[in-house]
Amino acid sequence: MMYTNSLYQEVILDHNRKPRNYGKLDHASHQAVGHNPLCGDHLDITLQIENDQINNIAFQGESCAICKASASMMTTAVKGKSRLDAETLIHEFRELATGKLDINQSHHLGRLTVFSGIRDLPTRVKCAVLPWHTLHAALNAIASASTEANDDPVQTVISGNS
Repeated sequence: MMYTNSLYQEVILDHNRKPRNYGKLDHASHQAVGHNPLCGDHLDITLQIENDQINNIAFQGESCAICKASASMMTTAVKGKSRLDAETLIHEFRELATGKLDINQSHHLGRLTVFSGIRDLPTRVKCAVLPWHTLHAALNAIASASTEANDDPVQTVISGNS
């Protein structure tokens, strides 16, 4: 499914104005902080995982519209999923954002493919990927995630193609 630029903008604006699952869970079993030093995005993600299933998830913080929309859609996509399914979505979203995923092939992203054009805006890839990095960190009991150095999705693409 291919999304137009106007639909992309509409989805980003909607999730930025009315983010889903915004806030902090009081009794989180997993949490992580994500930071994008380049633009100042800062997210806290909290999860309640029971029997290997994400029963609840929330995020809060200061971020640009792309990061907030990505976090909002991410939380909606992974709520109720198993850890393995969430990790699959994390991998596929990262591949989508960096231009490695062929959206015409089988994948699990659904409406998240609205972010497919982000690959053409390298400085914005970090904004879209930060919530997913942070979710991965939370699922793996890592306290924080960043989009710099070894965690830089754009750098990973460049070094991966050499």
